[in-house]
Amino acid sequence: MKVLVVANNKNNGFAPFITEQARALENVGVTVEWFGVQGRGLTGYMRCLPALRRKIRECKPDIIHAHYGLSGLLANLQRQVPVVTTYHGSDINDPQVRPLSRMAMRLSRHNIFVSRRTLDMVAPRSKYSLIPCGIDLSDTQMTEKPEARHRMNLQPDGRYILFAGAFQNKIKNAPLAKETVAMLEPETELLELRGYTREQVTLLMCAADAFLLTSFTEGSPQVVKEAMACGCPIVSVDVGDVIERTEGVEGCYVAQSRDPQELAALLQKAIAFNGKTCGREKIITDGLDNRQVAQRLVEIYESVAR
Repeated sequence: MKVLVVANNKNNGFAPFITEQARALENVGVTVEWFGVQGRGLTGYMRCLPALRRKIRECKPDIIHAHYGLSGLLANLQRQVPVVTTYHGSDINDPQVRPLSRMAMRLSRHNIFVSRRTLDMVAPRSKYSLIPCGIDLSDTQMTEKPEARHRMNLQPDGRYILFAGAFQNKIKNAPLAKETVAMLEPETELLELRGYTREQVTLLMCAADAFLLTSFTEGSPQVVKEAMACGCPIVSVDVGDVIERTEGVEGCYVAQSRDPQELAALLQKAIAFNGKTCGREKIITDGLDNRQVAQRLVEIYESVAR
């Protein structure tokens, strides 16, 4: 089976979770072709239609798998190849983009949502699945804290909280995270997740005392699943599917509010956990190893192709 992935191509690259999913598909025998959307906004996406049609004539895919609502809308402006569209959260949470995503849902042969919360916001009646994006499991995720700190040049006895993104990303709500960490012991440092390689991110998750997510909105945040795979204790606001993902994992806590005092108290509990959580086992139990997700996607592709 040949699948054409249609997604935004930022800075000559696709989002890591999309490329990792595609690699997992290739590992189970799917041939993957790529079409990168270069434009911005509805007009920018629609200008890519002639190039997309040329790509379809060139590679003759069996299925198009579009990522995000605008890509799904673009992909459905041709009707020769059936389209599967995955909605990752921002395309549903943003009230300006949501109507365009709804149009893509009506046109797509099958729709995939990454969290129950975004699924419930649009309430499709048929032809949909709930499949969070998976993650790759690796040996590096099992690195013990002392070794991870040594490799990342962190103090062996330091206290580090890893923030779930770049401070400049307004959606991630860094001011709340900074206010929260300021309530802890003075030597506690909040590390910004920015400018690192994939391996370095993994090592930081193994090195940190806890992981903190304070976003205003999320779909199914990959960073939470990645932190779970590393066994890093987690504190998060109630956003996206964090409650479902961390349910039953000791050392992971979801706040009932966005009160920095509550978050700080939960961080103290996470720090006191002092060890690896069973988050990795939960990822496997939930079927969120990319190899497991790839098998589910192949079943959808085959059903749509029939």
